[in-house]
Amino acid sequence: MPEPVYRRVVVKLSGEALAGPDGFGIHQRTIDGIAADLVATRALGVSLGVVVGGGNIFRGIEVSKKGVSRPTGDTMGMLATVMNCLAMEAAIEARGQPARTLSALAMPEVCDLYTRARALAHLNKGRIVLLAAGTGNPFFTTDTTAVLRAAELDAEAVLKATNVDGVYSADPKTDPKATRYDRLSHQQALSRDLKVMDSTAFALARENHMPIIVFSIREPRAVERVLLGEGCATIVGG
Repeated sequence: MPEPVYRRVVVKLSGEALAGPDGFGIHQRTIDGIAADLVATRALGVSLGVVVGGGNIFRGIEVSKKGVSRPTGDTMGMLATVMNCLAMEAAIEARGQPARTLSALAMPEVCDLYTRARALAHLNKGRIVLLAAGTGNPFFTTDTTAVLRAAELDAEAVLKATNVDGVYSADPKTDPKATRYDRLSHQQALSRDLKVMDSTAFALARENHMPIIVFSIREPRAVERVLLGEGCATIVGG
């Protein structure tokens, strides 16, 4: 068995990834598959933080176009991420792996408040930590949350799970000539406007020399295989 490339990572999952073929809400078979992948990855000795988006339930930026203020809409989106993290926590623990949801918004009846010290304590005890409610602030995406938490928790990389197997020169769904990159520097991804992450997240990753590994969550054992150096992925930075 090869050794994992990294020993501590933050995995960024989009909310849409949890919707599976339904396109909305939580598709239990899909979330069970992702949970099994995370548990197998933890069994390799990899310390895992997981940031989950909320787009399968609610998108704050969309409701803000309909008259709700952007801060209110973003807060509603943060609550959706909490629901997703609680569902993922349950699926992980059903497989015998301890997990904890930590929220950037205080809701003590539901889960613990995120602090760096608390998250590190859980990671050091071998638990998978689900990082909910984004940064706790409006106007910041869960991409930014993933990079921020990775830097705070001394992670070695951010693993960004998407619907495609890496970073392309154009959208491969619409452009048959799109080229997939195996490796890029932060500056190359930025200058070519490749949309690896939103600009705030990407700037933070570059400043902290944080590698971003982009891969498809649709593949079996996706997270595990990336950390074992298998499968298709694009490495940005590092």
